[in-house]
Amino acid sequence: MIVAHVSMFFACAFWGLMAPLGKDAMTHGIDGIDMVSFRVAGGACLFWLTSLFVKHQHVPLRDKLMFAGAGLFGLVFNQCCYTIGLSITSPVNASIVTTSMPIFAMLLSALILKEPITGKKAIGVLMGCSGALILILTSVAAVSDKVGDIRGDLLCLGAQFSFALYLSLFNPLIKRYDVFTINKWMFLWASLMIAPFTGAHVAAIEWSSVPVRTWLEAGYVVLFGTYISYILTMIGQRTLRPTVVSVYNYVQPIVSVSASVILGISMLQWSQGLAVVLVFAGVWLVNKSRAKGDK
Repeated sequence: MIVAHVSMFFACAFWGLMAPLGKDAMTHGIDGIDMVSFRVAGGACLFWLTSLFVKHQHVPLRDKLMFAGAGLFGLVFNQCCYTIGLSITSPVNASIVTTSMPIFAMLLSALILKEPITGKKAIGVLMGCSGALILILTSVAAVSDKVGDIRGDLLCLGAQFSFALYLSLFNPLIKRYDVFTINKWMFLWASLMIAPFTGAHVAAIEWSSVPVRTWLEAGYVVLFGTYISYILTMIGQRTLRPTVVSVYNYVQPIVSVSASVILGISMLQWSQGLAVVLVFAGVWLVNKSRAKGDK
């Protein structure tokens, strides 16, 4: 049990630190498209390499093709929207938005899986949407991307919607396989999908002019923010209830906001603090209601 809690804490801490480090990298030598390409291709290489040393699972052709759809929503749209959005807006806003995913998941579950919406869930959605609206309005009035940018905020929101849609549409497929099988196929399909659009852009990078610090930050995003965090999450999810796992999402913005302010790449305003409270409270209400439903 302790191992599961520690795994979830570090997974979310790694994700939280990924926002400011990734933002810094994307302002010193590479951009959002480059970072997406590195993350998807790097994840594909690492998961396929790891699959050589773990138990092999047979995947029929039909499921391999379904993983293409899962990769489209779970990785291509999700990571492209989040990473490019992060390159435009502040790490603080991007990390706050990531906690909204359970709200999107609840709404899509109601529409697709016909799960009932309780009063607490409805209030939670309203609070979460209010927090997101405050962030967006703050970004509209911002004069610096250290505060936020509405384009980046909306892209990050789109990333959470895409991932929630992936969970709703491909939940049966995900449950049939382990994390290495799922991710090696999803990352492979995602790499094939984005390569025609990003290959020439990555090839045009002036590699010698990119600082070593930028490469180290990009390496962190690929290794810790993608590969290791996915594995740690798998360890936590095997033992902990989904509602407990979701609580650890709150670690991300705490780490991200702290690191961003310390590094001087973001500024925290009172309106963003209010947005944090509203989004956190909204997600808590949604998860609390769901937990009672599980019982």
